Amino acid sequence: MKFGFTTGSCAAAGSKAAVFMLLSGKEKKEIKILTPKGIEFKAEILDINRSKDSVSCAVIKDGGDDPDVTTGVHIVSKVSIISDETAVKTPSVKIKGGIGIGTVTKPGLDQKPGESAINRVPRQMIEKEVLEVCNLMDFNGELLVEISCPEGIELAQKTFNPRLGIQGGISILGTSGIVEPMSSQAILDTIKVELNQHKSLGEKTAAITPGNYGQEFMLRSYGYNLDKSVKCSNFIGNTIDMAVELGFEKLLLTGHIGKLIKVSGGMMNTHSKEGDCRMELLSASAIRGGCSLECAKKILECVTTEDAIQAIIEEKKTQEVMKDVLERIMFFLNKRSGGKIEIGCMVYSNQHGLLAKTENAEEMLNQCR
Repeated sequence: MKFGFTTGSCAAAGSKAAVFMLLSGKEKKEIKILTPKGIEFKAEILDINRSKDSVSCAVIKDGGDDPDVTTGVHIVSKVSIISDETAVKTPSVKIKGGIGIGTVTKPGLDQKPGESAINRVPRQMIEKEVLEVCNLMDFNGELLVEISCPEGIELAQKTFNPRLGIQGGISILGTSGIVEPMSSQAILDTIKVELNQHKSLGEKTAAITPGNYGQEFMLRSYGYNLDKSVKCSNFIGNTIDMAVELGFEKLLLTGHIGKLIKVSGGMMNTHSKEGDCRMELLSASAIRGGCSLECAKKILECVTTEDAIQAIIEEKKTQEVMKDVLERIMFFLNKRSGGKIEIGCMVYSNQHGLLAKTENAEEMLNQCR
């Protein structure tokens, strides 16, 4: 599969080309940079606009085979001379975001509130490339680099930025400079950012959920909006690891039976490609909970966990079966955490509502609310 290059790489390449054109007076249609990953990025330079004191140009973002929403956008770099010479006789660079680049409004992110959402590594990349050209051209003045993205304001609504408190545009991201196909790491990075943000706000309980499935039930029954929880997707185990690492005192996992039943079998990644043992696990719990053999067989033939729960309800064994399910879920959650964090859990069904909860779950929910 083809890898791509991050918005940070695009910004760094465009900035290098712009400062070269500004200081040399020569046009540059192509530029090379070395990414932190050690892979060379050969960028085509477009939309060149030159004046006496500034030059702007663009690099088109190519995400490779990764399903990246920023693929195809213009990352524009504008470099301007602030002063020809500094007192210390060494070049310096200021970096800011322009149109289409978001502004950080909440703590816990890579940049402080009020700063442009240009992350630390892209800033280092931009500064490195610009200073390299300054030294080559024997320029010892001060430069301003402004990064913008014409499509950024509209595109930001398709990213996690509004949820993270980044307003007005996209972020300039990347730690390796490379976009690798398979965005699992990107999801994990986003989960950690969100957890860190909650921790920075002084929260002691991490509320996590695989997704918004069951949002209506949680809002109606408990007045709790699942959007306030960190979406851990299928990465339940990894998210527990992160919560422990960040120093949360408690963790509340709320989720639909279709996801959490897999945890009762020790699956800490609930993606279907990792296995689908939902009916087998529910059937085993049904037997332990006192259901008939016929009920267990019926569960094995079910397509959805909603149907399986209905079969258990018809046997009037819901409480016994879900007690067994919850005990096994908690065993594996606590095993993963190593007892380093207090864990609570709520399991529900869209059709049948709350199925099981730990004794500490509602207290944790109130703290999160």
